Amino acid sequence: MKPPRIAMLACRVFEKEIALLAAGASHIMETRFFEVGLHDRSDHLREKLQSELQVVEARDDIDAVVLAYGLCGLGTAGLRPLRHKLVIPRAHDCITVFMGSKEAYAAHQRRCPTCIYYSPGWNRERRVPGPERLAALQSELAKKYAPDDVEMLIETERELWAMHDTVTYLDLGTDDAESEADYARRCADWLGWKFERLAGDPKLLRDLLWGNWDSERFQIIEPGDELAHSADEKILCAKPAVKK
Repeated sequence: MKPPRIAMLACRVFEKEIALLAAGASHIMETRFFEVGLHDRSDHLREKLQSELQVVEARDDIDAVVLAYGLCGLGTAGLRPLRHKLVIPRAHDCITVFMGSKEAYAAHQRRCPTCIYYSPGWNRERRVPGPERLAALQSELAKKYAPDDVEMLIETERELWAMHDTVTYLDLGTDDAESEADYARRCADWLGWKFERLAGDPKLLRDLLWGNWDSERFQIIEPGDELAHSADEKILCAKPAVKK
């Protein structure tokens, strides 16, 4: 069977992985990537995605819109499709997608509760603990706060990092996998942390892109409903949209 024709809204953290897994995917009619920084404010992420969703839904040549996102701090909760069904992986965040399932993510968290996950996309954005992230944070804060306040905020960030002790680098075979593994290892050395490299599982992301959507791994939201958080192992659910 031919895959459904889709438009895709995706976090830029998946850019290289999507390019790899969607090679030859003529059924993907449009892809829009969005900056990782939208995660800093869940309301901003939701507003941006809803606005872009309304734009791509105007297309007459698609069967569905897919989201290369997870729940993302409730940033996707409340999204409402209007014309086409909306499909999203059952995932709290992108790490589930990189690992291939929410079960694999949970199992690794049990084994290594003090790890922080790195990937090529997160590395490129310099949003993972390391010297570049610290320098960027200092620069950002200096534009808004007095020097003493900047130092206090930086120390708070360091205290959060101190709750961890392992860099876990996830590799899905992109063309920058080796160089970004080296970067993650250098960050681990700088932090004085352990380093581990794991092969990710592309199946969940591949199936999202190619339309292999089962209800166990994906939440499908029909027009008239909205995406919502489910406080159980399903993570996501659909509920009737309330008129605003």
